[in-house]
Amino acid sequence: MSITLQTATVASLDEVAEAVASWQQDGGQVQLHPGDLGWNWSLGAKALARAVRVWRRDRQILAVGLVDDAGLIRMGIAPSVDRDDPFAAQLLADLSDPARGVLPAGNANVEARSGTAFRELLRQSGWVADEPWTPLRRDLTDKVEDCDLRVEVADAHTAPARVAVQQAVFPNSTFTLERWHTMAAASPYSRARCLVGYDAHEAAVAVVTVWSAGRGRPGLLEPLGVHRDHRGHGYGTAISLAAAAALREMGASSATVCTPSSNVGAVAAYASAGFRKLPDVTDFRRTS
Repeated sequence: MSITLQTATVASLDEVAEAVASWQQDGGQVQLHPGDLGWNWSLGAKALARAVRVWRRDRQILAVGLVDDAGLIRMGIAPSVDRDDPFAAQLLADLSDPARGVLPAGNANVEARSGTAFRELLRQSGWVADEPWTPLRRDLTDKVEDCDLRVEVADAHTAPARVAVQQAVFPNSTFTLERWHTMAAASPYSRARCLVGYDAHEAAVAVVTVWSAGRGRPGLLEPLGVHRDHRGHGYGTAISLAAAAALREMGASSATVCTPSSNVGAVAAYASAGFRKLPDVTDFRRTS
């Protein structure tokens, strides 16, 4: 049973997203989610396909990597190969050989929050811990309390407000209305919503995109932010509550998010919205 590494094609992206969705499970690590693919789909299907690596065994997708220009690959690994040593060895071999077209020679990073055998092999092979991240999860069995904001689901008519707040949250954001429409037309967004929160003066103050992986599976918040002119009023907690409520309505079993541990304000806002902190995780870094 040979393992093959492929670069995704536009035609295979829907299959890849569904495979990643099927790996989401409560009690597991917060790993690569179809929402991560959906958000990056805003760059266009061709650009996303060039950035996605797929590992198959007998045609079955068992791992997916999302590569960015900074030499980072974000991994999603099927639970069925969590402790599969030969599979882990093949992943590492492919990541270690620049000729395979996954990671460059020299400095590189791997976000591998799942895959017990793969994580252990990275450690044994000299990859070191990098920046810590804090995963958080909120169970959605019970009804979510009111968020005290008026919240709208963005559509083609109201998307400009969603885009404007995104740009006000992240100064270097390249998100545009065109990119929103590209994202909204992609298959992962059929199980997603963009929420815009408005204050008492009808100013758009916070946004979040929530991504379902299907009923009974963990959903993801990606991204979330509060307008730079409206911070310090609890809107981060409020929009987090709205996100959890939306995912519950969509049938998600839990709401998940992962943020840099250094962003103590974000961690506190999620905790205030009922998200439970999980043990910190780190990326793996190769320095030579």
